[in-house]
Amino acid sequence: MAFLYSLDDWDTDLWMREMQHLDTSLDLRLWPNVGRPEDIDYALVWKPPPGELKKLPNLKAIFSLGAGVDHIYTDTDLPDDVPIIRVVDPNLTMRMSEYVVLHVLWHHRRQRIYNHFQTESKWHDLKQPAASETRVGVMGLGELGQDAAKKLKMMGFRVAGWSQSRKNIEGIDSFRGRGELKAFLNRTDILVCLLPLTDGTRGLLNGAVFKDLAKDGFGDGPVLINAGRGDLQVECDIVTALENGDLYAATLDVFQEEPLPKESPLWTHPRVTITPHNSAVSDPRAINGYILRQIKRHRAGEPLDNVIDREKGY
Repeated sequence: MAFLYSLDDWDTDLWMREMQHLDTSLDLRLWPNVGRPEDIDYALVWKPPPGELKKLPNLKAIFSLGAGVDHIYTDTDLPDDVPIIRVVDPNLTMRMSEYVVLHVLWHHRRQRIYNHFQTESKWHDLKQPAASETRVGVMGLGELGQDAAKKLKMMGFRVAGWSQSRKNIEGIDSFRGRGELKAFLNRTDILVCLLPLTDGTRGLLNGAVFKDLAKDGFGDGPVLINAGRGDLQVECDIVTALENGDLYAATLDVFQEEPLPKESPLWTHPRVTITPHNSAVSDPRAINGYILRQIKRHRAGEPLDNVIDREKGY
């Protein structure tokens, strides 16, 4: 059995070393040096070269490096009958929830203003609402979104979620579809986006959405936290919303172009926090372990977990 790595912009040597440490019997290949294409049974990919996966006649599964799979669809000539697997790993989920909780608290506790006070040696207290007075809305209630929503709920926030299908999560209000989007936004002070990127969600974080966010909260104004995908957001609309009051602040981990160009006004905006797409960094040992467990189950005749629905795109 041969396993192929095709990881654009990643330290592939590190990933291969970690996999070899877990299973020394594996025949590991690195694109473009695939050897005999018919040897390849499984592949881990990030932005695979167009048409290359279709050249592997015995490929049994494609694993996506990361929770999202939109990067795979840059290849418009994927093999039709090969399942594509999302990475669902407790390590990845925990990291994302840590990021979401950190930045919700950052805005909720008005830490940006306190940091400014420190630069002026200013000792001044601000009114801070209780968590129960702050309404957080989580867009995307998949594995990552549900875990983040539950952790925020445990801290006392008033949490609701929005997704394409209604979810039943204890203590968390569920909104579904475009017909309920406005009602969801109207009750949201801090908007957390963990949606997958699909044709239906591309550009969803735009001026119209920001305008519908609640303006009657106890905080400084609506806040956006996007740790999903960069193409979910319209960045010029974010800047405009920050200026006209539809948004008070934003934390952005993902961008339409990465790395974020130096000339972007987001870099210097006083109420924007930028992180370099590191909200849930993929850990080589944890992800390789997840993949290896999936392969062993598959070779034993058991079904693969977390296979994406190609029609939905996630």
